[in-house]
Amino acid sequence: MKPKIYAIDADTARPADDLLPEVGNKAFNLMRLSALDLPVPPAFVLSTEFCRHWSEHGRRIGKELPDLMASHVRRLENLSGLSFGDARRPLLLSVRSGAAASMPGMMETLLNIGLTLGTLPGFIALTGKPRLAWDSMRRLVQSFAEVAKGADAAGFDAVTAAAIAAAGVQSVAELDTLSLRALTQELLAHYADVTGAPFPEDPMQQLTEAVEAVFRSWESERAVTYRRLNKLTGLPGTAVTVQRMVFGNGGADSGSGVGFTRNPATGVNELFMEYLPNAQGEDVVSGRFPVEGADALASLLPEAYAHLRSIRDRLERAFGDVQDFEFTIENGKVFLLQTRRAKRTDWAALQIAVDLVRDGLIDPQEALARVKDLPLDALVRYRLQETGHPRLALAKSAGIGVASGRLAMTSEEAVALAARGEPVILVRSDTTTDDIAGMNAAVGILTRHGGRTSHAAVIARQLNKVCLVGCGELEIADDAKQCTLGGKVLYPGDYLTLDGNAGAVLLGKAELVAERPDQSLAQIEAWRAQQRLSEPQAASSAA
Repeated sequence: MKPKIYAIDADTARPADDLLPEVGNKAFNLMRLSALDLPVPPAFVLSTEFCRHWSEHGRRIGKELPDLMASHVRRLENLSGLSFGDARRPLLLSVRSGAAASMPGMMETLLNIGLTLGTLPGFIALTGKPRLAWDSMRRLVQSFAEVAKGADAAGFDAVTAAAIAAAGVQSVAELDTLSLRALTQELLAHYADVTGAPFPEDPMQQLTEAVEAVFRSWESERAVTYRRLNKLTGLPGTAVTVQRMVFGNGGADSGSGVGFTRNPATGVNELFMEYLPNAQGEDVVSGRFPVEGADALASLLPEAYAHLRSIRDRLERAFGDVQDFEFTIENGKVFLLQTRRAKRTDWAALQIAVDLVRDGLIDPQEALARVKDLPLDALVRYRLQETGHPRLALAKSAGIGVASGRLAMTSEEAVALAARGEPVILVRSDTTTDDIAGMNAAVGILTRHGGRTSHAAVIARQLNKVCLVGCGELEIADDAKQCTLGGKVLYPGDYLTLDGNAGAVLLGKAELVAERPDQSLAQIEAWRAQQRLSEPQAASSAA
């Protein structure tokens, strides 16, 4: 199949289903969103064949690709009235991965491509927001070094930590414009030190290297592990979506978030959302920052929240299933950056299938098809039999049920304990998608940072793990040899219990009681009985 580039804009028609393997899940659904006249920034997508070609030809970008991309960049310029690399009205781009099967957080993303010291003054003049410009620039310098050049994040994090300490604030989000400018200059100097070259001032070089970094991430250890665990075989590679940037880090009337059209842990029909004001999307899904819920967004930006609620209803009607969608609010206006079929627990999958029939979105036959591979006979969730165990801390629940196991503070420890037949609770400061093997080995996951919609939480639900996040009472030693929970020092091998139903962390091994989704199971069995009765009638009519 010949590599192709496809446009995504207001004129995009609904794509044919057979285009999915070529453009990947992310771009395919962006095309569907555009065809529904939902707010999607214009973009173009490099088909998966470009990744295959890169892999089969020495892992090198073909000489023709920059020229091919340039012609499609010009289309984005015409649509936006901006110009890529222009000193006065610069167009900035995001570069995102997208295989035919969704792989949350397993591959790379680069934002703010096209921002340089040469285009930054024009970006300030264009937006009137110097803090936005310097914040976006410092993000690009560090992410480009890590993702495109393979530099260690620790050095950049140390530079940033020093700037935060010098300013006497708690986080980079509190740095003022002058402090961000000084920090960016220091990050540029560190970039040159660790890569041996200055940060690229050529926007097309940035774009080309960003695309190649996404291709490389297809073959990363975490991506390969994820495909193995989920039995994703025969995929040609990742597509790459290049999209006009919209900025959630532009002030109080901007922000980024992730929403699920229903609760992906329980299946309850409620908007399940997390939002971070004055932030870019990676801040939300990385799991490294405290996030706020739907109520906070409704209070801060009621019109944007109302728009998202209406979008939620449209998504379910259009896709006929629960959606996981990412959005950015720029100057009060909502933009959709992604939607995909929501990863969910098996418990939620059953509840959702039953409810979607009741809501008139699917029929019973479709519901039966969706639950066909679920372990219905063994489907349980657990609750505590008694409450005698000391409660150490509270956290946000990202996955239902209760799990007890031995504490592990690294993925390697979790895998080793599980190999000996021990149940494991993986305890981390911020679980990232690099921890996929440890998460798979564990029965439960506890993190200090992050929210219920981070990539790690999404994967934990898909794996049917009890998951608690945002536990502020958790402190982990730098050497990961001990941690403190609610003032109590714990060591690897100690027993913990995570109560995902109450969002509580308990000391010791608890006795559990199993619960079954009896009502939903009864409804499934009733539909199966109806189906069995209708099959002879259908056969008789056909005869």
